[in-house]
Amino acid sequence: MKILILIVRTLLGLIFGVFGLNGFLHFLPAMGAAPPPGSAAAEFFHAVSTGGYMPVVFACQILGGALLLFNLWPVLALAILCPIVFNIVLFHATMAPSGLPLAIVVTVLSLFLVWAYWDHYRHLLRQPNQ
Repeated sequence: MKILILIVRTLLGLIFGVFGLNGFLHFLPAMGAAPPPGSAAAEFFHAVSTGGYMPVVFACQILGGALLLFNLWPVLALAILCPIVFNIVLFHATMAPSGLPLAIVVTVLSLFLVWAYWDHYRHLLRQPNQ
């Protein structure tokens, strides 16, 4: 199980590290066709690209990916990355379904790591003492 956790953590760290760096350095070509002008996906992408939102997301991806790759606070890394994963899945499920397969793979990898580190997360869902 430790080897599987290491593989998944490394793979997820690489995915977020590479795509986060690509947000700043643009070394990967755009994947798939661009959304048609005037579509909800194009409007959403324009809004988050011009508003200063995406550099923060890219920085969080790099930070979370690095923490996973170097096994430094992987629980914190997942706490940083899981909201990003949720937004990626929501975007692709509602506006750009062509990217949904990769989003589902990232979701499965993330959920596996959350399960692997569940002892650290279970306290978040505990009822407070009354």
